[in-house]
Amino acid sequence: MGGSAISDDWEFTTNGARTLVLVGRTGNGKSATGNSILGRKAFKSMSSSAGVTSTCELQRTVLEDDQILDVIDTPGLFDFSAEPEFVGNEIVKCINMAKDGIHAVLVVLSVRTRFSREEQAAVQSLREFFGSKISDYMILVFTGGDDLEDNDETLDDYLGRDCPEPLKNTLTLCGNRRVLFDNKTKDPLKKADQLKRLLFLVNVVVENNGGKPYTDDLFKELKKGAVKLHNQATEVNSLVGYSKQEILELKEQMQKSYEEQLRRITEVVESKLKETTHRLEEQLAKEQAARLKAELSAKEAQKKSDDEIRKLREYLERAQKETEELRGRSDRGMCNIL
Repeated sequence: MGGSAISDDWEFTTNGARTLVLVGRTGNGKSATGNSILGRKAFKSMSSSAGVTSTCELQRTVLEDDQILDVIDTPGLFDFSAEPEFVGNEIVKCINMAKDGIHAVLVVLSVRTRFSREEQAAVQSLREFFGSKISDYMILVFTGGDDLEDNDETLDDYLGRDCPEPLKNTLTLCGNRRVLFDNKTKDPLKKADQLKRLLFLVNVVVENNGGKPYTDDLFKELKKGAVKLHNQATEVNSLVGYSKQEILELKEQMQKSYEEQLRRITEVVESKLKETTHRLEEQLAKEQAARLKAELSAKEAQKKSDDEIRKLREYLERAQKETEELRGRSDRGMCNIL
C-alpha cells in the first residue's frame, strides 16, 4: 500500500468516536453528504458523473454533545467497472481507517436518478463481502432534497410513486431506515434538522446492535498488526545504546513487516472480491436471461393473440360478405317472382 499504514490520528484506546462510512454510486453526492454531516467543506465535492473522490478519506467532527464522529468518504466501492485491485486496496484502507469498527454504513442514493441494477448489485456486494449482518448497520441517505422541495414532495411521496421492487427490498433489508438530505441548502435550521434525523437513525442502529460496531476478522487482523507495530515502535524509541542509524533500520524492518501483512490481507480481499463479483455477475446474467425469456413468452403470447384476433376478424368479414351475398340473391329472387 506504500508509506506508513498508520495515520497520525491512530488511537489504541476507545475514544467513544462513532464511525460512519459513506458508500454509493459515483455522482450520488457522497462527498457532499459527508460535508453536510461534518458541517464544513472537508471533502472535495462537485456535480460530476465522473466522481471526485479517488481514495478513502477520513474527517472528524465533534458534535454539540461532545460526541465524536469519524466520517469516511469512499470512491465507488463495489463498482463493477472498477478494477478488483483498486477496490481491494480501498476496502483495506477503509477498514484500516475504521479502527474499532463501523457504527453505520450510509448508502447514498439520489432522488434525481432511478435506483439502478448497479446500485442493487452494490448492496448485494456489500452483503456478500461483509456478510448479511452488515444490513443491520445500513441507513439509506437520499440526496436531492431540494428537487423534492421544489415539487412540494416529501421522501414518502417520492417512494410512494416511484419505488421499484429492488429498492423496496433494499429498504426492507435495512429496516426501512432512510433519511432525505439537501446538500445545497443554506438554511441552518434545515441543516440541523436533517443531521438530527440522521443521528437519530445512527443511534437506533447502535442500540439495535447492542452498542457494538460492525467488525469481522479483517478488522481484527488489521488492528492487531497496527497495535503490534505501534508497540514495537514505542519499544525501539526507548532503547539505549543503539545509534540513530541502527534504530532507523529497526523501524524500517518493522514497517516492511507490517506492509507485508497489509499486502497479504489486500490479496485476500481482492480474491474474495473477485469471487463475490463473479457470483453476482452470474446471478445478474441468470436474472436477465429469465427476464428476456419472460418478455419473449409475453411477445409470443401477444403475437398468438393478435393472430387469433386477425383470424376472427377475417372470419367475421367473410361471414358478413356471405350474408350480404345471400341477401342480394334473395332480393333478386323476390324481384323475379314479382
